[in-house]
Amino acid sequence: MASRTKKAQRAFSEKDVKAARKAHSRAKIKADLQEDHQAESAQYLGEFVYGAIDGSVTTFAVVAGATGAALNPLIVIILGFANLIADGFSMACGAFLNEKTQSEYIAKERAREEWEVDNVPEGEREEIREIFSKKGFKGKDLEKAVKIITSNKKVWVDTMMADELGLLESAKSPWKAALTTFFGFLVIGVIPLLAYVLAYFFTFFQNNTFKIAIVMTAFAMAAIGYIKHHVTKANITRSIMETLFIGGAAAIIAYYIGFFLRWIVTV
Repeated sequence: MASRTKKAQRAFSEKDVKAARKAHSRAKIKADLQEDHQAESAQYLGEFVYGAIDGSVTTFAVVAGATGAALNPLIVIILGFANLIADGFSMACGAFLNEKTQSEYIAKERAREEWEVDNVPEGEREEIREIFSKKGFKGKDLEKAVKIITSNKKVWVDTMMADELGLLESAKSPWKAALTTFFGFLVIGVIPLLAYVLAYFFTFFQNNTFKIAIVMTAFAMAAIGYIKHHVTKANITRSIMETLFIGGAAAIIAYYIGFFLRWIVTV
């Protein structure tokens, strides 16, 4: 994301009119448009957060459920890593298919609009007139706007895509979206399992395995909440607490389901 946009977002969060005006200066806007290509990596931060949240929540839920059922630590590790790889791969596939399907749908609709501009220009011109009429254009101003828009085929089609269909083309690569989601899932999702792996090497971890897993996962979720704050620009405390609440709720439910099932089996 370009620095000007970040400054504008910060100005909005702080309701700083002076900073907002500075971020909207002609020079800043021009420089921002020239730097758009540098912001590609920031587009995938959402995928990383999405994968990281799901990875930490689902993996810790497996750990909590297995612990509640009093399963052997080795079984916890096996179940945890099986879930980590399989669920992470499933999420990556979902992210890939979502981006690919959306991209293909947009490309198909764009091809349709281009065909209609070539073959039924008057109908498409009337649609542009209706779009700008709803925006408040009237009389000569409306006709001038229609003439300007329809004088350039690309602008014409872009306007139809955005204003008629509500479709915005994305520069995201389906492969990069999938890999980023998978990476986030693995890197953060493995954290709840580390305490159980380290328990085979250190006595301290053996005596406090589940408690350490809770602490490590809480820190991981807080970190995810902090990263999510940078994506959504929501209140940082609220962002962190929401993530902790979601993860904690999933863990508690999983733990007591495991505990309840263990009680049924032993009865």
